[in-house]
Amino acid sequence: MRRAALLGVAAITYLLAAWMVAPGFYDGFGPQQPYNWTCPPPQAGANIKPSSGHLDVNVINGQSEPSSAYTQDGQVVIGFLPGAFDSTGKTMISVDITPLPTCPQPKGLRLVTNVYQITATAPLMLPSSMSMLYSNLEPQPDDVYRADDPDGPWRSIGHASSAPPFVIITSTTKLGYFAAGYKNSSPASGAVVVGGGQLLPIIVAVLIVVVVLAGLPMAVLRRRRASGGVEEETEDA
Repeated sequence: MRRAALLGVAAITYLLAAWMVAPGFYDGFGPQQPYNWTCPPPQAGANIKPSSGHLDVNVINGQSEPSSAYTQDGQVVIGFLPGAFDSTGKTMISVDITPLPTCPQPKGLRLVTNVYQITATAPLMLPSSMSMLYSNLEPQPDDVYRADDPDGPWRSIGHASSAPPFVIITSTTKLGYFAAGYKNSSPASGAVVVGGGQLLPIIVAVLIVVVVLAGLPMAVLRRRRASGGVEEETEDA
């Protein structure tokens, strides 16, 4: 009886905590790396501005070497294959990743990461893979979007079907401005949206509570049977 009651209290406590804390509680008990925002959301608390990145790609025998450029905080990484750049007449190619100081929100889109400008002193010739970190304080992005100008137009360049938690992976054949996000649409009528639509953990917690509470009467009955009806005999006396 006592063990069942403790399980019930623990399940109810988990459910209440899940409703009260910031989104991301359900994603695991390990701490996520804090996201460095250009425009932090109100629930972000203390914030460090995002970092930039620089890479010099060597050109050997007329071909650019394989390499990766990344921001110092690791929020954006882009990898280049051998010969990824048009290196005609060059001995070195410079790549820069710069977080935009503003936070554009294109019509019809909701960008949930910083906007980053990626430039190089030579055009790309081959597709390059890119990964972007996103925060658990915003809904999960559906795609990575690219533009030639911060004011748009922004176009989806897709994403890989699998990636580590809080990372979205894509590839691009052109440099420019990049951000991860999703098409802006209203939630379905009557839908409960918590932490970017993460309903499954709440449903699981509710089921745990229901199962535990449903088992309490059975636990009480078993205890009474085990006691051999001592309580009834006492009352008759």
